[in-house]
Order: sequence, then C-alpha cells, then structure tokens
Amino acid sequence: MRNDRPTDFAWPNGARVAVMPTVMFETWPDGMAPPYSPMASALREDVTDRQGISWAEYGGRTGMWRLLDLFAAANVRATFCANARAVERYPDVVRAAHTAGHEIAGHSYTQNMFLPYTQPAEEQALIRRCAAIIADVTGQNPQGWASPRMSPTGHTAGFLATDGFVWHGDYNDTDLPYVVRTDHGDLVALQHSDFTDNRAMRGSPRDFLDVYIDSFDYLMETGQPEILNLTVHAHFGARPPIAAMVRKILNHMRARGGVWFARHDEVARWVLANDTRPPTILT
Repeated sequence: MRNDRPTDFAWPNGARVAVMPTVMFETWPDGMAPPYSPMASALREDVTDRQGISWAEYGGRTGMWRLLDLFAAANVRATFCANARAVERYPDVVRAAHTAGHEIAGHSYTQNMFLPYTQPAEEQALIRRCAAIIADVTGQNPQGWASPRMSPTGHTAGFLATDGFVWHGDYNDTDLPYVVRTDHGDLVALQHSDFTDNRAMRGSPRDFLDVYIDSFDYLMETGQPEILNLTVHAHFGARPPIAAMVRKILNHMRARGGVWFARHDEVARWVLANDTRPPTILT
C-alpha cells in the first residue's frame, strides 16, 4: 500500500490543489550582506558590502508592503516565515501582516544562524527566543517553523512539538504533508518549494511564471489531491519583476477554480484532523 498518497486523502470542499503562498522575510546581522546578490562581481571579504546590505533591506522597508497589497488584491492569505531580527527591525509591517490574517512563522533569528551549527541547548534557546519575539509583536505564538536553508537537526522537531508548534517546514521527501510523531507530541511535516524566486535571480522573471503555471496546471489534471508551495523572498521576489509574475500566477490559479489557498497552519490543522495514515515516527 502506498503510504505517501492514501486513497481517502482529500482537501476541504473537494479542492484539487492546495496552494500555500509563502514569503521568506529574511535579514542578516548588522553590517553583513547576504552571500548572494544580483551583482556579478563579489567584493573582498574584508570590505563592507553596502550594496548587498541595501539590497537585502528592501524586504522590510518596501517589499513586505508590496506583497501585502498584492495578496489583498488577490484575496489570499499567506505564511510569512520571518527571521526574528527582521521582526524586531520592522515590527509595523509584521503587525500589518498579522492583522490582515497572514501567518507569521519562525525562521531563526538571522538568516546565517544555521541550526546544525548549534548544540541542542543552544538550538532550543534560539527557537524559544524567536518565538517570543514574534509573540511580542503579533500577540500570538507562532504555529510553525522553517529553518534557514531548510536544514534542521535531529532535535528540531522535538523542540517544536514541546513548545506547541503544529507544523515544521523542513521536509522535501513527499508530495503531500504528513504527521510526524516525536517523543514530545505530533506535528505536521510540510514541504518547501521546489522552485523559489532566487532561481530566477540572473535569468528571466518569466521562468518563475512558467514553472508555477505549468506545475499548477499539471497538478490540477492528476485527478488526485495535490499541494503547491508558491514561495518568494521579501527582499527579492517582492520587487516589481517577480511581483508582477506572482500576480499573474495567482490570477491564473483563481481563474481555474478548485483551489484551496491556505496558510501553512491551516493545512497542518487539516492534516492533523483528517489524515488517516499512521504518524511517521522520528528517530
């Protein structure tokens, strides 16, 4: 029997595809730029890359607001996976996103703080620090977590379950979400995107458009429940070249019908309540 696609699995109201609009809201420590940018020439490591810093800060200063307008026009709610330092730097836009009905999830403190580099006690303290910062700004504890680079440790899921998270977004081993069981409770494994906006950084924005429209049309025609994670980064995908493609993608999806636009926490709660497969035991 196939465990990855049970015959009785179904989305709400008979939807054929669940689409999870996802925004990665990322930042780096003061004075540090991302390790990538549209610039073809890298500066020496001992030089402050002010262009790179400015490019990355577009997300909080401008990009998040553009995406909120875009999602409002499309009448969809998204999940914003936010570095806690970005939440501290730009609390107004995070509150606006929360007030508009979007989900704010954890995504480490800064984007260069990778969980595999931490000891277990440090990792748990980091997760709790990030959750507290998000809760302080939004008034609500985050329900989900996606690690930088989508790279967890063997302890991450258990730490999340201990603190009441309902989803963990570091999985890429299946088409449909599934329940994982830890020693501290159950949570839902959600997959990341197979093609995010940074894949088109030095190419054509229409590559992003084509991938998502073609993938969506294919999934709509399989005759079984499917899911698609539509992911952009606030500091890159919110800029007009990609934002224009996101609008086209959402309009195309809405025109087809049979779509459930859902936040990660909504998908996770549906899976917890309706998935008949036995949980996967994490070891």
